[in-house]
Amino acid sequence: MYYSNGNYEAFARPEKPVDVDKKSAYLVGAGLGSLAAACFLVRDGQMKGERVHILEELSLPGGACDGIHDSDKGFIIRGGREMEDHFECLWDLFRSIPSLEIEGVSVLDEFYWLNKKDPNFSLMRATVNRGEDAHTDGKFALSEKASLEIVKLFFTRNEDLYDKKITDVFTEDFFASNFWLYWRTMFAFEDWHSALEMKLYIQRFIHHIGGLPDFSALKFTKYNQYESLILPMMKYLQSHGVHFQYDMTVTNVVFDIQGNKKVAKQMVCRRAGKEEYIDLTEDDLVFVTNGSCTENSASGDHHRAAEFNRSSGGCWELWRNIAKQDPSFGRPDKFCTNTEATNWESATVTTLDDRIPPYIEKICKRDPFSGKVVTGGIVSVKDSKWLMSYTLNRQPHFKEQPKDQLVVWVYGLFTDVPGDYVKKPMRECTGEEITMEWLYHLGVPEHEIADMAANSARCIPTMMPYITSFFMPRTAGDRPKVVPDGCVNFAFIGQFADTVRDTVFTTEYSVRTAMEAVYTLLNVDRGVPEVFGSCYDVRVLLDSTSKMMDGKKLTDLKLPLIMNLIEKQALKKVSGTVIEDLLKRYNII
Repeated sequence: MYYSNGNYEAFARPEKPVDVDKKSAYLVGAGLGSLAAACFLVRDGQMKGERVHILEELSLPGGACDGIHDSDKGFIIRGGREMEDHFECLWDLFRSIPSLEIEGVSVLDEFYWLNKKDPNFSLMRATVNRGEDAHTDGKFALSEKASLEIVKLFFTRNEDLYDKKITDVFTEDFFASNFWLYWRTMFAFEDWHSALEMKLYIQRFIHHIGGLPDFSALKFTKYNQYESLILPMMKYLQSHGVHFQYDMTVTNVVFDIQGNKKVAKQMVCRRAGKEEYIDLTEDDLVFVTNGSCTENSASGDHHRAAEFNRSSGGCWELWRNIAKQDPSFGRPDKFCTNTEATNWESATVTTLDDRIPPYIEKICKRDPFSGKVVTGGIVSVKDSKWLMSYTLNRQPHFKEQPKDQLVVWVYGLFTDVPGDYVKKPMRECTGEEITMEWLYHLGVPEHEIADMAANSARCIPTMMPYITSFFMPRTAGDRPKVVPDGCVNFAFIGQFADTVRDTVFTTEYSVRTAMEAVYTLLNVDRGVPEVFGSCYDVRVLLDSTSKMMDGKKLTDLKLPLIMNLIEKQALKKVSGTVIEDLLKRYNII
């Protein structure tokens, strides 16, 4: 497997890999990473679909990319997916997956046309005082000290950030900025999370710094991610004869390890309470999604709080059983043993009448029933004790959603502190109580809140104990390589497999690890698109520097005397050169 960029590799089709007709594949889990791996096996590996087996412990596919209409509870979405132009592996995949709505075009075509015609941006990024504009006004409000801390982190070696927390690299100047408000609510970072992951995010998305305050950097699907992404993949795979087995829990993969050679020789499974075994040869490829951010997620309902299930769950136990056999298989306990640090809670609110929508429209400044962008990303309640954020994507968010209803996604980053209106921690609240807290921050008059929450909405809360587990501070080897050293027929895929330069908690990461795994084990002779190299582009670096300074020029900063002298000498030397032109073009001088 090798990395590439440019059209030469992007448009090429690989030759059929040697001996692929003798091989089979077993994929553990039916989430995005596993489905993507199956698609790459069929499309680029040219493996016959009937030789591809997907084993899923639940009764439906999709993993964390869900969107459910429960006949008893209502609409449920545990989370949403923010995407951008440079998800290179994701778009490489979806250019080949046919749209379910438009005949003769791909999911990528459909997505591209939608976001060209209806570009995403927010008109109200944050509120205070019960629905008033927080007037962050697109500014980062970074002090010079905080700006220098970001620059220092950007240039720090990965090795120097192992096991460090965000609080180890930033001071109060940074945490008081709008930048941190935007950042932690958009990506769900908390103070104690990994400084390394924070650095990787800054480098990975440096080209979008200017679009961070208003979400103009983001793109969204037409419907929830299950209907827009998962179902088209399912139809593609089923049309190729891929075999799906549901209610099948894989509890272990047993290895034969001889010297540096590691061969997966047996899978241990449980179905209907009985243990089953799948014997493997070197021609049987195994792809395991190790760990899960949505493991043990539990939903309540309008009158019942969601359970906080702190047990480790099947995905984590499978990884533990594999990891016991060799150090190269990672250290799962680094990520799954502190649910107080890795949880937050989301809630899906469905409006039932015309009482709540006017409050939404007042904040987002758009008609939520227009079928176009509504909030344009999350609206964060800056003074919420839960640090509540909420969003409405294009409506309807579900194909079967009634035209007079809206589906709203709400989440709280701090689930263990009492709310501002409901004096209980979010994790103890029913859907109705979460709705009351949300209505309070929308600005609904207090005497109307209880009745409106009871009769004008239905809310399904979902507690996710491991939702940010991949952000826990880590060191080398905690996450295993996609294909661990010496493995001939085994790969890890998904958010807890380790690949270079890319960032977890993205659809791209799941698809990238899947592509790398398939290309490595089948020796597919085509380049995997490298992570977009914006952090190496001087134009992007200059532009992002200007945006982070809220439009101030370098010459406006109060620099120490010695720095002032250096700056003046440097500016003299670049005068009349293309460097001066660049610095002026990007508002640095």
